[in-house]
Amino acid sequence: MTNFYDKYYVDRHQTDSLKWDGVTERFGSEGLLPLWVADMDFKIPEEVQNKMIERINHGVFGYSVVPDSYYQAVKSWQKNQHNVEVEKDWLRFTTGVVNSLHYLIQCFTKEQEAVMIFSPVYYPFYNVVNDNKRKLVTSDLVINQGRYEINYEEMEEKIKKENVKALIFCSPHNPVGRVWTVEELNIVSDICQKYDVLLISDEIHQDFVAKGHTFTSYLGVEGVDFDKLIVVNAASKSFNLASLLHSHIFIPSTDLRASYDEFIKTIINNPTSLMGVIATQTSYEYGKQWLSELNMTIDGNFKLMKTRLNELLPEAIVYEKQGTYLSWIDLSAYITQDKMKEVMQEKAKIAIDYGEWFGKNTGTFIRINLATHPKNIELAVTGLEKALKN
Repeated sequence: MTNFYDKYYVDRHQTDSLKWDGVTERFGSEGLLPLWVADMDFKIPEEVQNKMIERINHGVFGYSVVPDSYYQAVKSWQKNQHNVEVEKDWLRFTTGVVNSLHYLIQCFTKEQEAVMIFSPVYYPFYNVVNDNKRKLVTSDLVINQGRYEINYEEMEEKIKKENVKALIFCSPHNPVGRVWTVEELNIVSDICQKYDVLLISDEIHQDFVAKGHTFTSYLGVEGVDFDKLIVVNAASKSFNLASLLHSHIFIPSTDLRASYDEFIKTIINNPTSLMGVIATQTSYEYGKQWLSELNMTIDGNFKLMKTRLNELLPEAIVYEKQGTYLSWIDLSAYITQDKMKEVMQEKAKIAIDYGEWFGKNTGTFIRINLATHPKNIELAVTGLEKALKN
């Protein structure tokens, strides 16, 4: 059987790839192995490529509508993959999940009102709050027996003290890799409901879950107040479609939808991408096996990386990857925060996401993108070993 990476891996140099060709501009160093930004080095499913080529050959790219078959594909995917029933009326479109978060914060909060995030977290969350002139409130995740958990007492205390209006929640969590349990989701939503906090759940990594864990969408949690819930997701992470600029907002509440629709009409008039619609629908219809093989490849890369780090850098702390295709690693036994750039870029020759980007207490951490060929994981680990031991 041909390995997934042998069939789909692409060396993305000279393809105008941000991950590969933009690495020098981003990091200020040349010749780095790019394992940073969260996109993949794998070609999309063949059926998706073929459907896009078919549409290109059609030759007309005027205004288009989203067909009913698209909504059915989304509904079937959510039901079959995640046991969630979604309705067509709930769905709105934007050009990306981060853009969605900006719009939602602009729509449902006012300047100087407080918005909470859990730290460490995907760094654009900070920008969504700060760039929109909202008050940033962070609640720090805590490490309990090697696992990140939510500090519910601090969360509730800060919501009361700061009069928090919205919580941007990351599920599965980037970068720490947690797939939240139903119990954890219920506690968070109960606190939000108690204090009338809008819960915005970013579920873009929902299709990347390690064996032994189950992702639960907030849309499928019994008892959650749909009048204070919005979920954002996309197929862009699952099927490597980020540049097609197409994502989803699910708004179950009639009142919230009406408010959002009134707001967004002054912001964007054509929120759908034709190729994004085609690629997403086809991915949901034909991509299940491709995605399954991709997940096995990512899990294999994680196992390879963890095994090699245990051999070469045994004091590195590799956190369990329950979800996402990213690995979160603490190197504090070997390095201080002030030496990170020198060691990673000048000695190890790798481009990774630095822990300090995600939170104030993670300066010796790195986030490694596992959605690549195993040879790149091996190169990264050996590079780290040489750099940190010499």
